Parts: sequence; C-alpha cells; structure tokens
Amino acid sequence: MFTQAPTERSRLIAERVEAFVREKVVPFERDPRNGAHGPSEALVRELRALAREAGVLTPHILADGQHLTQRETAAVLKRSGLSPLGPVAVNTMAPDEGNMYLLGKIATPAQRERFLDKLLRGQARSAFFMTEPAELGGAGSDPSMLLTQAVPDGEDWVINGQKMFITGAQDAAAGIIMARSGTTPDNKVQATMFLVDLPHPAIRIARVLDTLDSSMPGGHAHVLIENLRVPASQILGEPHKGFHYAQVRLSPARLSHCMRWLGSAARANEIATAYAVKRRAFGKPLIDHEGVGFMLADNLIDLQQAALMIDWCADVLDGGSLGTAESSMAKVAVSDALFRVADRCVQVMGGSGVLRDSIVEQVFREVRAFRIYDGPTEVHKWSLAKKIKHEAGEARHGQHL
Repeated sequence: MFTQAPTERSRLIAERVEAFVREKVVPFERDPRNGAHGPSEALVRELRALAREAGVLTPHILADGQHLTQRETAAVLKRSGLSPLGPVAVNTMAPDEGNMYLLGKIATPAQRERFLDKLLRGQARSAFFMTEPAELGGAGSDPSMLLTQAVPDGEDWVINGQKMFITGAQDAAAGIIMARSGTTPDNKVQATMFLVDLPHPAIRIARVLDTLDSSMPGGHAHVLIENLRVPASQILGEPHKGFHYAQVRLSPARLSHCMRWLGSAARANEIATAYAVKRRAFGKPLIDHEGVGFMLADNLIDLQQAALMIDWCADVLDGGSLGTAESSMAKVAVSDALFRVADRCVQVMGGSGVLRDSIVEQVFREVRAFRIYDGPTEVHKWSLAKKIKHEAGEARHGQHL
C-alpha cells in the first residue's frame, strides 16, 4: 500500500527509514515518557540521537540542502509514519516539517541561519501560531477572522493577541506568528508572518490543552501574546503577504499529514490482520468469518486508494502548482479513508482494540483528530464547491460567447 518509490534515491532513503522505525522506534511506543501531551523533550532527544546515528535524521532534505520532490517525500514520510513516534524521531513531524519547508522557500539567508538550521539538524522544535480561540471569534478555518494585531512602531512591530491549538509551543525554540497587519483598499484583512525566538517573556502559555491526540511533542497550547516587540528584520517574506505564504505552507503540509498517517494506519492494519489470523472464535480463525475478512479487505482497498491519491497530489505539487484544490481533495479523501481503516482495526480486535497495549487505539484517536486539523473535511468540500461553481460559471460564459 506504500506504492513504488519514484526514484532510486528515494527508494534507498525510504527503506532505511522503514527499517529504523520498525527496529529502533517501535520499542519506545510504550515508554512512560510518551504521555498525553506527546513525547517528552528527553524522549525526543534520545530518538533523534538514534536517528542521527542511523543516518535517517531529516531524511527528506539532503546534505546539500536540496529538498526531495513531493513524490519522493511521499515515499519517505509514509514509512516514517509506521509508528506515531517515527516522524518525531526522524524529524518529519508537524509542525516542524511544514515550517522547514516554508522557511526554505521564503526566509532570507540570515533568517535561515538563525531559525532554520537548528530545525534541520533536529536540535530544536518550532511552532506555527495562526489559530485563535473560538470564543473570541478568532481565526480558525477562516483566516480572515484573524484578531491578533501587529502594529508598526518605528523599526519594530508590536504584536498582541491570543492563539489556540498551537502545536508544539511548549519547549519550542522558534515560532512563526501570523498577525493582522492592515487592510486593503476594499477592506480585506492583510496578515504578516513574524519569526520569533522562543521562549519569550511576551509569549506565555496559558495552558497545554487535553486533546484526543497525543503524538506531537509539546501537545497543543493556548498562548497569550502581550506587547511582543519584533524587529522588521524578523518579518518572514514581505509585509501583508501572510495569507499567500500560508498557502505556500499549507498545501504541502496537508499532504505531509496524509503521508505520515497513511503509515500509521498501515501499521494498525498489520496488527489487526495478525490478530485476526491468530485469534479463533466459533471454531475457526476470525479472518475466516466473512464479517472480519471483508473489513480487512476494505482496509486494503482504502489504504491503496489513499496511497494513490497522495502520489497524484504530490505529482501536481511537483508540477509547479500550489495545488490548493488538489491538496483539499487529498486531505478529505485520505483522512476519511484512514479513519475508516483505523475504526475497522479497532472493531476487528474487539476489546484488545481499545487497549493501549498496542498503537491501534492511538492511531484511531490520532486519525480522528487529523480529520479536523489543517482544515476539517467540510471546509475543504465547501472550498471545492466554490471552485466548481466558479469553473461552471466560466464554462457557461464561454459557451455564451
């Protein structure tokens, strides 16, 4: 279900990553340092030391700084996801993977040296500050609702606001803050991205939230930003172009989530299949009961279709398009398919499927959360419907002419 790696270099990297995750990372899944808010910093450091030693740290970015193509990256990230700890260990986990991609595309040389290099080396983590508390009416799936304000003050900008569900803010060393910075002549919100060193006295974690998922270091935090002063030299890209840069980051980041969780769902299916072959009921192995066998058959179908959807979207992105519509389609199709797979795995295993003795129960929780973050299924469908309406209108106009 992983599909064939597109190049020899990606095949070799993917095979090394898979062997490392299966042999070295999987034994840490029950480590007590792997808690409700993700693996501890001590566990992250230990895992990354092992990855560094094995030569698989940050495997999607080569020694010369060249990034694998999205299609090649898919081959690697799918395999890194064979354990929920795999992407953490090899440094392909969100939000760092998406932040590294954006910094590599937009940051100045000085910004790369200060903020990106330590992320590439796996020596630090980062956070992306965009989502805001719903009770305040702040930005979520609709970024135009951004309330966090950045106001110019001499050579600096002063930022105030609150952020919500900020993954990895706890113990992060670098952050990208999205703030409202102005309006266009037709009264549309403009946003700017700012780079900041963390921790910072003006950025305070109100609390780390107790959420359904538990795979990402630092968990998800509610953050208060109070009179944060940032020099103009730490603007990422150009002022007022934050929404454009967000799309540069989010389209491939959505796809990367699909890649990683495909690996985890594939592993859950391996575990459920092994259980169904070994466990007997009513005089025969579970897999010989049609209801169970058909669920596992459906899993293979969903996994294969999800893998093909990922590869198709990766090809679109490699073709030079931002692929917003394509990444929306992939996010919807893959997240929904993987949730079906995870749900069936739990069902096949019965009581054993809800125990935390294996990762099947965790994969179910993680993939359920995946259907929401980076845009809920319904928001992506709404966006696609708008595109369909626009293209249909253009077609009717062309026919009229």
